[in-house]
Amino acid sequence: MKNALTGLFLLGFITFLQSNAQSPAGNGGTMPSLGITASVDSDSLANAAGFVYLEETVKRILAPAVSEEAFAAHLQQLKRARCHIQTCNLFIPGYLKLMGPDVNEAWILGYVDTVMQRAEKAGIRLIVLGSGEARKIPEGVDRATAKEQFIRLARKMADIAAKYNCLISMENLNTTETNFVNTLAEGCEVVTAVDHPNFRLTADIYHMLRENEPAGNIAKARGILAHCHIAEREKRSAPGTEKQDFRPYLAALRDIGYKGRIMMECKWTDPAREYAPAVAYLEGQLREVYHISGKK
Repeated sequence: MKNALTGLFLLGFITFLQSNAQSPAGNGGTMPSLGITASVDSDSLANAAGFVYLEETVKRILAPAVSEEAFAAHLQQLKRARCHIQTCNLFIPGYLKLMGPDVNEAWILGYVDTVMQRAEKAGIRLIVLGSGEARKIPEGVDRATAKEQFIRLARKMADIAAKYNCLISMENLNTTETNFVNTLAEGCEVVTAVDHPNFRLTADIYHMLRENEPAGNIAKARGILAHCHIAEREKRSAPGTEKQDFRPYLAALRDIGYKGRIMMECKWTDPAREYAPAVAYLEGQLREVYHISGKK
């Protein structure tokens, strides 16, 4: 009975997080809302351009290396932000190995506990697990063995996230950044194997494009997709720079009922001039795909 009640509580919590990720800003939660991965220092500019969410970094605001004084200052800055800041990336530093003979499990779990404690205080509800260097399978290590090692450790990390009402959301990364989970399809397999309600999936459309992964693979993520990143394929530029057609991928998100955040994780040269056109371009494709007319 206790396990059943725990399961129901976690299911309700995941549902709350998903609904909380839907748009609070004018489209009635009928399509995904747009955000940006950037420092909170960019908040005013991002908000004025039309971004609803801003994604900070663990390294900058939540990591154990951040002093208590600095963390307290960041909390005040987050509270004043106009964009909603509920997610962070840059989770596990490269020197903390998640697979292979050099894994220090106690060290990793202690690091994760500190991050999650701070995330709860900061109102951060989802941490993206990209961390390509940390999750790289070392040379000479059997791939199947490394994968099982990662899955076991990921469950323990997810247990810690659950204590602090947070999700860990694993991200697909292309082969120039890591050698483990290079496609969304592989990410689906790993998240399904971890089998923990606080360990979910981030679909990074830029990395899907780099790996020539078809939009149809998003269908495999139904029920486990919690987050999304996006950028244009060739130069990781902002949507609209090279007129990338994202509509097949956006349609796949629509088909699985995704209405959460889509965060632009791009290279910018002049944010003051580039933010607003990027929002307008991607929102135009979203409105077309999600069959929404009119403006906000």
